[in-house]
Amino acid sequence: MDQLTTVLGTLLLLAVLFALIRRGWAGRVRRQAGIAAPPAPPAGAEEREPRLAVPGMYVATTETGAPLERIAAHGLGVRARARALVLDEGVLFERQGAAPLFVPAADVVAVGTSSGMVGKFVEKDGLAVLTWSLGGTVVDTGFRTQRAEDKRRLLAEVEAIAPAARS
Repeated sequence: MDQLTTVLGTLLLLAVLFALIRRGWAGRVRRQAGIAAPPAPPAGAEEREPRLAVPGMYVATTETGAPLERIAAHGLGVRARARALVLDEGVLFERQGAAPLFVPAADVVAVGTSSGMVGKFVEKDGLAVLTWSLGGTVVDTGFRTQRAEDKRRLLAEVEAIAPAARS
């Protein structure tokens, strides 16, 4: 009987914790309702040959200057395995289990690297980071390439299509 009580108490505690986590996430989404939705990918983008396709991990999108505060609105805070496709029009992150994220080339402000953001910390300069304007809010999107040598190629291709990132 004591074991059953312990198991039921533990399950109840876990259920309460998960409910609180879910409530916190929903509150974050609600507070960020003013953040614009990302633009839709261009029609037929998935069928076109990209300038570069790189597998890796979509880490998160955060407001610039706040690398520990993920943007939960519009599914931007969902970490997922992904493929970054550099197209002439911008960068398309094809995320597994989440909607694709399109970053128009005209909205890219800068590209760079970081050692981490929102729970994903790696070696020095291990993440590729795109700084871009999302409806007037400047944000950072982090991507961890599967192979380290792909990071520099990815950043170079984004700089090639984004005029503001080159200056």
